[in-house]
Amino acid sequence: MGNGLPSLDELETRRAQMFPSLSPSQVAKVATFGTEQQFKAGDIVFEQGDTNVPFFVVVEGAMEIVHPHGIGLEDHITTHHPREFTGEVTLLTDRRSLVRARANTDLRVIRVEQSKLRAIIQTEAELSELIMRAFILRRVGLLSTGYGDIVVIGSRDSAATLRLQEFLVRNGHPCKYLDVDRDADVQQLLDQFHVGVKDIPILICRGDVVLRNPTEAEVAECLGFNAAVSMGVVRDVIVCGAGPGGLAAAVYGASEGLDVLVIETSSPGGQAASSSKIENYLGFPTGVSGQALTGRALTQAEKFGAQLAVARGAVRLHCDETPMRIELANGESVRARSIVLATGAQYNKLDVPELHRFEGVGIYYAATYVESQRCGENEVIVVGGGNSAGQAATFLARSCTHVHMLIRGPDLAASMSRYLIRRIEETPNITLRRRTKIIALDGDEHLEYVTWRDEATGEVSKRPIRHVFSMAGASPNTEWLRGCVAMDPKGFVYAGTDVTHAMLDEAKWPLERQPMLFETSQPRVFAVGDVRANSVKRVASAVGEGSVCIQLVHKVLGE
Repeated sequence: MGNGLPSLDELETRRAQMFPSLSPSQVAKVATFGTEQQFKAGDIVFEQGDTNVPFFVVVEGAMEIVHPHGIGLEDHITTHHPREFTGEVTLLTDRRSLVRARANTDLRVIRVEQSKLRAIIQTEAELSELIMRAFILRRVGLLSTGYGDIVVIGSRDSAATLRLQEFLVRNGHPCKYLDVDRDADVQQLLDQFHVGVKDIPILICRGDVVLRNPTEAEVAECLGFNAAVSMGVVRDVIVCGAGPGGLAAAVYGASEGLDVLVIETSSPGGQAASSSKIENYLGFPTGVSGQALTGRALTQAEKFGAQLAVARGAVRLHCDETPMRIELANGESVRARSIVLATGAQYNKLDVPELHRFEGVGIYYAATYVESQRCGENEVIVVGGGNSAGQAATFLARSCTHVHMLIRGPDLAASMSRYLIRRIEETPNITLRRRTKIIALDGDEHLEYVTWRDEATGEVSKRPIRHVFSMAGASPNTEWLRGCVAMDPKGFVYAGTDVTHAMLDEAKWPLERQPMLFETSQPRVFAVGDVRANSVKRVASAVGEGSVCIQLVHKVLGE
């Protein structure tokens, strides 16, 4: 499944970092956290699908790591020799192992349980850097090769397939993708599992569970994404939303000893993950994709012990209960002593008849490698005048013959960074169409024609364009908070000094003090990032608010 990751040749240049050798003193340090264990030649050390897999350092012998697929088939990944270690990011999340480990010879290893591994990573700086870099690169390698535990059968002309692809990519889960229109051996697999093209997208999980057009919650359940998350524990803080603001709160909260649970309606990254490249984020002079930035942030949060529950959307906040209770879409509930609202905002939908018919099959709300693969070299439209739209336009211009950028205003200066404006002006295959609005969409099973109107001249144009990226405006996901926190007319949450005395009176604020910075009209409930009324809609701003907010959480928990 295409995802714009490094090629295997590129990864090979970093092999020494992917599979490093520990020094004798580092091995001795690891040994203080573990116990010795021995295996006979041919023994399985751990199997694909296992959970609670320990971290192993080879002392004597050799251990082969393979990716099993099909009956009796496996692909060689690497062989660990003395002073080399096993594992990748699943050891930080306690999800199922994607690979198998076998003793090639009689084998002696140091076995370190996952809780002890986290202690190493949190307390031993030198080992932490080496292990974390290796884990991240190994996961990138699995993603690049598709070495996972699932097969996805779908079609580029299927909106549900795109939804499933985005979910897996944003959750960093590798898989093999087969397209019913392009892969010759797909029919044999369909026959084997007694499914048909009408059932796509089809997810074959661990070779024995077949899901037909599954929901994100069903995929998460099948892959065990949330298996290690205990919903019955009262947390110090629950972070609602795994975008930049929520992940920053999770990193700082967990690193400072708080019991943190992040709940996410779909997958990590938020609106930032829809951006192909962010070039004005501090510390990344060459730019970084939204997916890479938020993926690293998630790994960082998990390193410190924060837990993530994906495909677990909140449907109601019971703020009148102590501890506060959040009711989830699947019927479960989670409780916390404090809550950080970081649910962000989603792009507004075009006000065009029959829009829903073309969502996912011509209308997209993200511009990443996954969506761009559907466009080929065709003309595309980007709607919007903010930084996300500008990043999308310049990214798509690399592969598409032409990008039409439609904005309602007279120029981009009020809403877009100057560096992006300059780049758009200097890119010959981007045309900026000012004061222009889409008024009609046409097509059968896929978008085929777009009609727009120049509001200044009244001129109407109909073009054979099959792909539109909608990145204009934003609305918050806050209906589930009604009755608990004060919000503006658009649904953005008031916090800090924006909470007036009248709002506090209406909410029956019980404390003598006023709400703290980022605290809402409900004590111990904070709002950060795009969901907060009057916030600066920037990734860096959301990260800053999420990190600062944790200092306030400490204060309210101490009251």
